[in-house]
Amino acid sequence: MKEDHALFQVAGAFHAAARPLLSGWAGRRSQSGSPLGALSEAGDGFQQQREQTPGLLELVDGPYFLLALMFDATTLCRMDSCCRLLRRLNRANIGPWRALGVAAFHGLELEREGTFDRPMTFSYSTSGELGLPSESSRKLARVDWKGRFRNFRIGVPTFCPPFLGRQISAVAQPDEVAYFRSRLCTDMLQTNSTQGVYLEVEVVCNPDNLSMAVVDFEVGGCSSVTFSPDTGAVIRERKVRESPRKVEGAYIQPLSSVPTGRRFHGNMGLYLKQGHLAFFRQSCDEQVPGSDGPWETTGFISDLAWAEGRRLTPCLAFRDEGAYFVRVVRIGAEAPLPLVVMQNNDCESRWNIFDWEVGSQTAGVEGEEQEVEGEEQ
Repeated sequence: MKEDHALFQVAGAFHAAARPLLSGWAGRRSQSGSPLGALSEAGDGFQQQREQTPGLLELVDGPYFLLALMFDATTLCRMDSCCRLLRRLNRANIGPWRALGVAAFHGLELEREGTFDRPMTFSYSTSGELGLPSESSRKLARVDWKGRFRNFRIGVPTFCPPFLGRQISAVAQPDEVAYFRSRLCTDMLQTNSTQGVYLEVEVVCNPDNLSMAVVDFEVGGCSSVTFSPDTGAVIRERKVRESPRKVEGAYIQPLSSVPTGRRFHGNMGLYLKQGHLAFFRQSCDEQVPGSDGPWETTGFISDLAWAEGRRLTPCLAFRDEGAYFVRVVRIGAEAPLPLVVMQNNDCESRWNIFDWEVGSQTAGVEGEEQEVEGEEQ
């Protein structure tokens, strides 16, 4: 054993001594076409071929952005988690998170956020109070488009205080109005727009009466259009005098009333497309789970000539207090039934004109008991 161990030590010493000579011999042989030289040349060729093969970096200049336009939010999140480079590309100003948000929230503005594509910042006074939005402070250079997409997806289907979140479980006082945090941008949903905005709520518990409306109050207007799912009627109102309060209005009843003695339960929605409004209703029997009826629609029964400004606020109006349960279930671009805007549709001739005074039996989003003063024309 000792002899073998000594032999291995001698062999190791010879190998160590011969290593520089072997290296020099290999270098000379590679220059004269030796097998080692051929291996070296083959390795260089493989490296050149590898460098010529298209990789992930080659997609950065354009092809990736085209492919990413076909991704949904879930796919983009997975891409973000697997590659740091793709995460940076996805959040770029020309990246897919911005493109996805522009398409998903087209025609919508979030309170204190602006439209998705045009972030809004607010100025502050010397006292620290929040001021008006500053047009000159809109900056896109460092917008976190993924974070903005998340904020819009959470915030758009929610209500303003005192109702927080996307559902309402109790109303504390009569004639309460719950305004959405999102606004409808009428300038983006005019006749040249091919995409609309659809908003839908589910009414699970309804102890009295509620309706869905859009108002122009945010820009100083005084008009509204209200849909009553109980009566199937649409009411248009404009306040013309504050004291004593007087409201000019009109109504149309394209849908039938729910059976006498029943409250509306089910789904209702509004749809704004190409400057025209439509409402939807799907009734169900609260005593029979899963008894959803067919969808019904008023069709496009009004344009936006009544509205002031370029923003409309959707809202829910409750006639009486009580334990309601209403939740937002959908905000998107497509309505449950296909509708076609007829530009020459003479829907105004079907409206019945009324004047209402304070103290009547008919209520709209003004939240007042109003009295019919004029005659049906």
